[in-house]
Amino acid sequence: MTISGDNRLAGRQVVVGVCGGIAAYKVCDLVSRLARAGSKVQVIMTRSATKFVAPLTFQALSNQPVITELFGEIKQECVAHVSVAEAADVFVVAPATANIIGKLRAGIADDFLATTLLATKAPVVLAPAMNVNMFSHPAVRENLTVLRERGVIIIEPETGRLACGTSGKGRLAPVERILAGIQEALALPPLLAGCRVLVTAGGTREAIDPVRYITNRSSGKMGYALAGEAVRFGAAVTLVTTPTGLPVPVGAKVIPVESALEMREVVQGLFDQVDVVIKAAAVADYRPACPAKQKVKKNAGQLTIELVRNPDILAELGQRKRHQVLVGFAAETNDVEKHALEKLHRKNLDLLVANDVTASGAGFGTDTNIVTLYDANGGREALGLLPKTKVACRILERVAAVLPAR
Repeated sequence: MTISGDNRLAGRQVVVGVCGGIAAYKVCDLVSRLARAGSKVQVIMTRSATKFVAPLTFQALSNQPVITELFGEIKQECVAHVSVAEAADVFVVAPATANIIGKLRAGIADDFLATTLLATKAPVVLAPAMNVNMFSHPAVRENLTVLRERGVIIIEPETGRLACGTSGKGRLAPVERILAGIQEALALPPLLAGCRVLVTAGGTREAIDPVRYITNRSSGKMGYALAGEAVRFGAAVTLVTTPTGLPVPVGAKVIPVESALEMREVVQGLFDQVDVVIKAAAVADYRPACPAKQKVKKNAGQLTIELVRNPDILAELGQRKRHQVLVGFAAETNDVEKHALEKLHRKNLDLLVANDVTASGAGFGTDTNIVTLYDANGGREALGLLPKTKVACRILERVAAVLPAR
């Protein structure tokens, strides 16, 4: 692969994380070629990596001081992990050991490399290299699957003779393939750059008394995936969410709510300030008419709770919208298309995402989904079983296509 003059690399800030493996010496060529292509290369080495290649080697190749310690003295300004993370256009780790893969999946930050990986909003490229038995271990495979679903680009290792003397899959991918992965990451279009996106997520909680509430089976995973991917697409994202226990998408502003009325107040207040609203939250249709101020005690008789209708937040936004792109969701158990189209037109939506929650892999709480996208112009697009992050990407691509007309 010839990379000299590649405008995707010239002038771009590339952070290269080097982990402790024999393949670390191959990364010297990667850093050299990135520098020759005009990239600004910042190398971060783990302590183990320095046992295989001296930091001075990477400093000479990158013409930048190499970072090796979280609290070490670095002779340049603004080298805190947050500064490095924010400056990165792309973050590549090679060789990516089982250790760093596990840390990134679990959110562990115990050295400069792991800490910076968690702080960056840049696309991440991992090039694993390790013993064949380690690479095939279920824990490593699961970690890689989860990271791939989060949008991390994985450059699969090659099969061949390994440094340990065995043969199998685990050799660091050739530099050309790693460079191609970096270029792929840099080619991610900022489709929503400058766009203000509001996402709602989770199932609302409608109080019966101070202890109990009515809710639904929504986990919030689809909404959180949308918020995270919208950040990656360059948008300024506000996530209005009920309690979910999910990790907050890096880069999103989070506003916590519980009930449908609380969500309505926040969303209505922000509506005029945003360009896109994606209502992924499962808002309860009804709430107790008179929540008890004290815990309702159990007695011998039956308990009857009067329910009243909650406001239809999505329909209200559909009546108010001017320039905004409005996206709704329909979780159905039967006659999916009929209900989806009725909701699309009645609520004046631009796009509706519908799914049959009884289908395997598409129900609440899963990491995957099977949806069909319906638009206001009569378009219909069925997506097969996909990770929710991939579903989110496709929804946002459709949103980006509508925005110019607004």
